[in-house]
Amino acid sequence: MTDWESCYQKNDFPWDKGAPSPGLVDFLASETDLEHGSVCVPGCGTGHDVREWAKHGFEATGVDIAPTAMDLARQRTSEANLEADFRVADFLNDRPDQPFDWVFEHTLFCAIQPEERDRYVEAVHRWLRPGANYLAVYYLIEDEDGPPFPSTRDEILNRFSDRFTLKREWTPRSYPNRENLELMIWWQARL
Repeated sequence: MTDWESCYQKNDFPWDKGAPSPGLVDFLASETDLEHGSVCVPGCGTGHDVREWAKHGFEATGVDIAPTAMDLARQRTSEANLEADFRVADFLNDRPDQPFDWVFEHTLFCAIQPEERDRYVEAVHRWLRPGANYLAVYYLIEDEDGPPFPSTRDEILNRFSDRFTLKREWTPRSYPNRENLELMIWWQARL
C-alpha cells in the first residue's frame, strides 16, 4: 500500500501536473448553468481541482489522507486568493459532516487498491446528498503495477450503475501524457 503522506513529505508526487484536470476546466467552462452548491474532491492532493471549482463559485472542499498535501493545498489556495476548505480525512471510511451536492474525482478510482473499489462506490454515494452529482475522470490503463491500477470502462459501468444513473460520458481533453487514456462520466446518485 502506498504511503501517500511520505510521498508528499519527500516532495515526490509526480502525479501532480501543476494544474487542474483539463477535462474539469472544459466542463466548468461549458456548463455555465450549473446550480452552484457544495463540492467535495476526494484525494485532492495539492488542490488544483478544488481551486478550479472555487473559481467557478462553488463551495469547494478538498479531502486527502495526507496532511502535508492538505498543508500545501491551503497555502496554494491562499496564494491564489481563493477560498476553499481542506480536510484530512479517509474518504473510504469517514462520513462527511453533511452530504455534498457534487463529488468530483480525478483518477482517484485507479489509485486505490482494486479490492477497495466497491467500498469506494459506497463512499461516493455516502458523501453525496440523494440525487446529487458525481463527476469523474477515470484513467483507463492496463498496467498491473499500480498505483495507478488498471481499470476499464466496463468495470466502471458495472461497479457504479447500481447506485448511480449515467447522465453523460465522453473522452475529455487530458494532460499530454494521458491523451485518449481518460474517460469522463457524469453520474447522478440514485435516491
